[in-house]
Amino acid sequence: MKVLIIEDETAASENLIAMLQEIDPGIEVLKVLESVQQTVRWLSSNPAPDLIFMDIHLSDGSAFTLFQEMEVTVPIVFTTAYDQYALDAFSVNSVDYLLKPIKMSELVRALDKFKRWTRSDVMEYLQRMLKMKPAGGTERTSSFLVPVKDRLVPVALDEVACIYSTDRKTQIYLKSGQMMLYNRSLDSIIVGLDPSRFFRANKQYIVARDCVKEIIVWFDNRLLLKMPIELPEPLFVSKNKASEFKNWMTSPEGN
Repeated sequence: MKVLIIEDETAASENLIAMLQEIDPGIEVLKVLESVQQTVRWLSSNPAPDLIFMDIHLSDGSAFTLFQEMEVTVPIVFTTAYDQYALDAFSVNSVDYLLKPIKMSELVRALDKFKRWTRSDVMEYLQRMLKMKPAGGTERTSSFLVPVKDRLVPVALDEVACIYSTDRKTQIYLKSGQMMLYNRSLDSIIVGLDPSRFFRANKQYIVARDCVKEIIVWFDNRLLLKMPIELPEPLFVSKNKASEFKNWMTSPEGN
């Protein structure tokens, strides 16, 4: 059996791996991932595992946002310290739900339950997953709390022109031209933003729709976006996103 573990606590993931190997040395852990965005990228570029063990609280937000980003066609066992999420977990048809600290007997039960599934059981599960809509809708960010010296300054999304990131830091650029340092990655930020208002232009930029003043078609089919403020470097929409961006800009709601 090949399993994927999605867990942002090292001690928890190591403990789960040790328990799985004790139960069945033939279980292969393909990868341990720590965030929703890491999971999206991994599942998009690797063969699917047989089973996923997924914590609900991850480094970039709730695991349930994964189902808003992509179709997940792998059975899931949820793990968490918070039993308040049980109903949400079962609403996405998990194989089982394990409370931390995970007990060996409960892990054995979850694995046995999965192993007893017939092919028709798996197919029925996957059909439900494909139709799944997260309960309660998408949790969207309404503002940022930006640290400034010894204070936290609330910044409304209506004030944001774009968000720029390098390997070292993330910078929020406001429509006023002001720049503010922020301590989160673009991968974690984009999950909570309204996709009708904000677009991930490339690895370095998230752009607000109402701040795009001009679009220039570049020689290599990239799009150069002109903004009303000065930026640290030109804002290009990458070639592979150019068509999606143009559809986003011209649709009534940006969808």
